[in-house]
Amino acid sequence: MRPAVLVVEDEPSLSTLLRYNLEKEGFSVSEARDGEEALLQLKEQKPDAVLLDWMLPRLSGLELCRQIRRAPAWRDLPVIMLTARGEEADRVRGLDSGADDYVVKPFSTSELIARLKAVIRRARPSAGAEVLKIFDLALDISAHRVTRDGESVHLGPTEYRLLRFLLERPGRVFSREQLLDAVWGRDAEVELRTVDVHVRRLRKALNHGGRKDLIRTVRSAGYALDSARA
Repeated sequence: MRPAVLVVEDEPSLSTLLRYNLEKEGFSVSEARDGEEALLQLKEQKPDAVLLDWMLPRLSGLELCRQIRRAPAWRDLPVIMLTARGEEADRVRGLDSGADDYVVKPFSTSELIARLKAVIRRARPSAGAEVLKIFDLALDISAHRVTRDGESVHLGPTEYRLLRFLLERPGRVFSREQLLDAVWGRDAEVELRTVDVHVRRLRKALNHGGRKDLIRTVRSAGYALDSARA
């Protein structure tokens, strides 16, 4: 359930500082040292947001942002540009390239994280919703209650976290490794097959009474919660 952020920054000390503060705030963090490495990571896994340095080796942050906006799969991906260039003309160029926000170095990490949360909320409104819904399935976050067609569904703590993570990102396919990291935590000593066990338990609870299966298994890729299966 932790939002994933890709930090694209070639200055190791700043990248380490960002990782520390972001993980402390509950984010899952991956890093890239240049624009080309960032592109490769984006093709492997789409994060919930990108923190992007302007001045990067091999491929500038400005050009990377343009490429992100040209790709249909990444068009809605929130991007915050990080730069030492604080002139108005530079801010305009950054925003014109497709960045959602523009933060000038040196910056307050608490302000940056607040802006990051804001762009993620705008891009993924369900992340701040009290009730997550798909087809006839609903998860009430405040009441910690799951229903299917109005009837209560009883889930264990892990199945509940797994369902919430998938409900907040409907249609997206997640590998077992990604689910393990998001639901169990990066440092959890859990085998990959554990994910399959809990997905089976979740399916059994949600599909009780012959209801349609909303969880899609993608061979050699992972799982997704998909309303198209309804």
